[in-house]
Amino acid sequence: MSSHLESDAPFEATTLGFLRRQLTHPKSLPTDLSLAGKAAIVTGSNVGLGLSACRQLLQLGLSHLIMAVRSQAKGDAAAAQLRKQFTSATVSVWLVDMESYDSVRAFAARCESLERIDFVILNAGLTMSPYTVARETGNEVTLQVNYLSTALLTILLLPILKAKKPAGSSQPPVISIVGSDAMYHAQLDLRSPILPQFQRKDKFAQFAWYAKTKLLVALFVSKLAEFVSPRDVIVNVSNPGMTVGTEFFRGYPVWARRLFGVVQWMFARSLDVGASTYLDAVLVQGEKSHGSFTSDWAIKPYPKIWYTKEGKELTERLWEETMEEFNFVGASKILADLRESSTGGIQ
Repeated sequence: MSSHLESDAPFEATTLGFLRRQLTHPKSLPTDLSLAGKAAIVTGSNVGLGLSACRQLLQLGLSHLIMAVRSQAKGDAAAAQLRKQFTSATVSVWLVDMESYDSVRAFAARCESLERIDFVILNAGLTMSPYTVARETGNEVTLQVNYLSTALLTILLLPILKAKKPAGSSQPPVISIVGSDAMYHAQLDLRSPILPQFQRKDKFAQFAWYAKTKLLVALFVSKLAEFVSPRDVIVNVSNPGMTVGTEFFRGYPVWARRLFGVVQWMFARSLDVGASTYLDAVLVQGEKSHGSFTSDWAIKPYPKIWYTKEGKELTERLWEETMEEFNFVGASKILADLRESSTGGIQ
């Protein structure tokens, strides 16, 4: 578990730590692994890492894939490719706009119609420039998509996944939220409310905002794990590392994209290798990954701040602010009910 890896945390924040992660040789999945009869949801799945993860799940015999996308046309085009290649699988395209709480709630409600949900990969995310506000919520878009809507969808899905776990199954459903090792370099004001820090337009920096939101994801999941037993639903964070073929640098100026292009040429993974870390997180790591950060086909430490007194206070403050943000869905009660019905202790 990440909570036991404090001694490794400082190294992961170094350049050598980044290089070791990027140069780690991929680990193969078990040769006897079959997903026949199982169902998975992947958000942000019409392009890049999400689409590659979908294809790899289907190659393992997945029976039902739900591609959660923002654009019906783009989702349908991607799904058509997969249906042609995997004729025996059911590939569905469902809409979800991660800038909209109403859309997230509608998507979660639709998931109740599924017979089973075995794996959820919450891959949708972005970097945005210039500073942009989500019209419905008034929150900065990077914060809204990467953290707030993702956290809300996770909370709403937890009781659904628990209820749909097949009777007698020893394999709990898994939700993996896509994180980033950029979190190792994120800096937050430890003395101030956390979410309002993202409303400071004068302090906005594209990559820094992205790294901060991924830090929030890790802090959130580390706390969320206290509310659900890994025997009911496993929740973890998965990091694909620097990967080519994504739209990550689309908002950057030309000179920056060219510079990053050189770095990617030297160190980046292919899409399929990057997406394989998602499959490792949901199919291989198992109960020990509950509430943890996975990267490079292994469990990795949280950022070193997490292990400090200030980090613990930061996590608690973020949790309180997040629950207040989600008062409109009764998030605190949803999670309290989950913990009360849990069959065993966590952590």
